[in-house]
Amino acid sequence: MDITNPEYLQEFVCPIDEQYLHDLQDVGEGPSGSQMSNQAVGWQQMPTPSASDIAMTPDDDFESGLTISVSTAFYPGAAVDPHPPDIVFASSDGVFFYVHSHRLLNNSNNDFNSCLPLPSQEADECPILPAAETANVLNILFHVVYDLSFAQYNPTVDCLIATVQSLHKYGASLEKLVVPSSRLYQHLMSVAPLNSIDVYTVASQYGLEELAVAASSHLLSFPLSTLSDDMVVRMGPLYLKRLFFLHLGRVEVLKRLLLCPPPPHPPISTCNFADQKQMVRVWALAAAYLAWDARPDLPITTIKQTLNPLIDKLPCAVCRQHLQERAKNMIVQWSVVKNTV
Repeated sequence: MDITNPEYLQEFVCPIDEQYLHDLQDVGEGPSGSQMSNQAVGWQQMPTPSASDIAMTPDDDFESGLTISVSTAFYPGAAVDPHPPDIVFASSDGVFFYVHSHRLLNNSNNDFNSCLPLPSQEADECPILPAAETANVLNILFHVVYDLSFAQYNPTVDCLIATVQSLHKYGASLEKLVVPSSRLYQHLMSVAPLNSIDVYTVASQYGLEELAVAASSHLLSFPLSTLSDDMVVRMGPLYLKRLFFLHLGRVEVLKRLLLCPPPPHPPISTCNFADQKQMVRVWALAAAYLAWDARPDLPITTIKQTLNPLIDKLPCAVCRQHLQERAKNMIVQWSVVKNTV
């Protein structure tokens, strides 16, 4: 992660003593400390830099201060809540997020993974909680909790999926936060065309029905044989079966549509019933070709490109018309076949 990105965080030089640096290292968030999850560490009361401390020191005092990285969205004085922040989350890569415990508790059914509420502290104290998540994941997570737009960060699919997993870990109601009207849902769908199996897997993992159905429309061309064991386990038997049935069901419908040849037309002077066998053979040839490579995402253009050259070679104009009508009817039926789980 590029920690100098001005849209992502800001760096400050804060006057700080050696004891504070030592405390940071003990918790695991200092420059040489080992990283620890919030479940393992619990909360640590440390002299957090206050809003008045977060200011650039003069050049001649630079060596006496410590440079820290603070979120540009969640910092002391940020206009995200009427009340001042009362807790700080330190990401695994050392970025500080100043947030409000009441916001987190209101969006959690497990006391934010048993981190909250904190023991009573002085009014001007702001305890630090080390988090296992990286800064980019915490950034999106807190934007979701505070219902703020995060489009300017252009989160990757991995970041979005990690955010969903972290929200679940911290007891957030995904059924309320990942709905079609939510920003997180819309961002997940924006990356679904190129990452459909990843979005479908995380939706299946947490029973997000609307997201799973919407993402499955992009999975018609996905080779099911490439599913990894981890994806299968996370997806679960129900959504895995629905994905397989989507593929198999569409292929079966395609084969049924190809089985019905065009009906014969009344015999005329230039084309009797015997002559019309050529029309049936043309359809059978095209149907065999399409059925041999039948797949759930067979495009309509392929059907047209297969049938049209054969139709043009029929000597009877009536036969050509009947075959064209049958082809159009088949294309209409294929276009309305269910394409989601």
